[in-house]
Amino acid sequence: MATTSDLAKGVIVRFNGELHVCEEVMHRTPGNLRAFYQVKMRSLRNGRIVENRFRSGEEVDIVETERKSFQYLYRDGDDFVLMDNQTYEQTNVPISAFGEQAKFLKEGMTVEVVYATDGSIVQAEAPTFVELQVADTSPSTKDDRATASTKPATLETGAVVQVPMFVLTGDIVRVDTRTGEYIDRVNKK
Repeated sequence: MATTSDLAKGVIVRFNGELHVCEEVMHRTPGNLRAFYQVKMRSLRNGRIVENRFRSGEEVDIVETERKSFQYLYRDGDDFVLMDNQTYEQTNVPISAFGEQAKFLKEGMTVEVVYATDGSIVQAEAPTFVELQVADTSPSTKDDRATASTKPATLETGAVVQVPMFVLTGDIVRVDTRTGEYIDRVNKK
């Protein structure tokens, strides 16, 4: 069994019977009190953020995991069909494993799947930044381009993001899949 000193950002722990990924870990030593670890964790089941204090030296259940790269092929009902880049075997991964990132997946992308030691899928991750084409957005006028306001744009995957007024239909934009925010417009030549 591991102790609190083994906790770090990205480590997956079993807390209250559920799997959580550590988002933030801080070791605190307040004055003449005992040291503790303040840990902010995100539930892999529902995405909720949980904060907890662990005593220094307390035992925690760290789940050993393995990461594998796959290529996203296509969607099959409530699953994504992925291909292993080394063995060319196909596997089905539920959409829920990707969470909100699922709406940014495009065929041919390389994705990461995290497996527990028992072979079950813990989570799946899209690339942090993706470049997608704007399928539909309202046209901009000369006055719109002078302001710093935004407008909704539907991307080729069906996801809707807020983009600056100068972005037009057909442009390629870079999006952060963790937050769903527009980063910049990509110039493809």
